[in-house]
Amino acid sequence: MKFGVPLGLLHPAAWKDVAVAADELGFESVWLPEHLVFATDLSLAGYPGATAPGIRPGTPLFDAPAYLCWLAAFTSRVRLGTAVQLLALRHPFVSARAFATLDVVSSGRAICGVGAGWYRGEWEAAGIPFGTRGARLDEAIEVVRRLWSEPVIAHSGRFYSFPEVAFEPKPVQRRLPVLAGGESAAALRRAARLCDGWISMPHTIESIRPQLDRLGPGVPVTAHAYAPASPGEVAAWEALGVERLIVRPWTRGRDAVAGLAGFAADHGLT
Repeated sequence: MKFGVPLGLLHPAAWKDVAVAADELGFESVWLPEHLVFATDLSLAGYPGATAPGIRPGTPLFDAPAYLCWLAAFTSRVRLGTAVQLLALRHPFVSARAFATLDVVSSGRAICGVGAGWYRGEWEAAGIPFGTRGARLDEAIEVVRRLWSEPVIAHSGRFYSFPEVAFEPKPVQRRLPVLAGGESAAALRRAARLCDGWISMPHTIESIRPQLDRLGPGVPVTAHAYAPASPGEVAAWEALGVERLIVRPWTRGRDAVAGLAGFAADHGLT
């Protein structure tokens, strides 16, 4: 089992120290979420299944690949991922360049977690129809993969069209992993059909089973499982086909590094 750390659940002032600790303690990856902008109209911020708005407009936002590039300078082994990047809110040139840069400066440690998103406000603020976000994401994934792998590329699609271009440098990884987030039927199909795996929302062993049944066999799974009850629970996740757990072994942000150290000792990380 690989273990990841969710930096987005901490104050940004702690991200560097926690990423360095994760790197030194044997965690496999660290993850940042992202939004591009928050609208002040909270009527557009209803998170599915929640009663309160899903955002606070004054929350500081960072460019996730750029921030991960900075963290790459302080780490040497831990992988650097987005959970998740709203890839289709930008032109594929911008997204492809950001993740290729991250992969190069980190010597091949980038993971591109993507999602269609739930928050209508930022799509409307960016002037992009919210209802097209899934189809845009599917096309954007196709385009960035080609930019990362083909010597030259031209594209004519529903949302993006451009003449033949060159794109250098390529990522260090021969196939930079693209993982799909989201729990809708469309998101699960995207993970199985277009991507290199699926990233779940926070789950328990029981609550993730329906999504795994819909996902089908053979798709690598990264699960947010913030509080495994014990090291013995890891085998149960493995039995479900989960290959990576993103864990949060702390309750207060100031205890995060100590919590990681305790988790690493309990689970035999090196």
